[in-house]
Amino acid sequence: MKKAVEARPLSGYRIWLRYADGVEGEVDLSHLAGRGVFKAWTDRTVFEGVHVDRSGAVTWNDDIDLCPDALYLRLTGKTVEELFPKLKTPVDA
Repeated sequence: MKKAVEARPLSGYRIWLRYADGVEGEVDLSHLAGRGVFKAWTDRTVFEGVHVDRSGAVTWNDDIDLCPDALYLRLTGKTVEELFPKLKTPVDA
């Protein structure tokens, strides 16, 4: 599992992330804004409350969290297989 260690809000619905392995950069979350639980982000102060919890998840107000691995994949453009090379699917087994 990739552990996020720092998160900062940016303009729009973008966040800057830094991971324990040194990878850092911006992730655009605008595709989530206004949908389901992410409607809370329409209050800009909620979106700006982004932080990393003890487990390394990226979270807002302790009500919304995103998987750090999924965000890492978006940030780096890597595939699940590249991130977890020992992962086997039934086709690969």
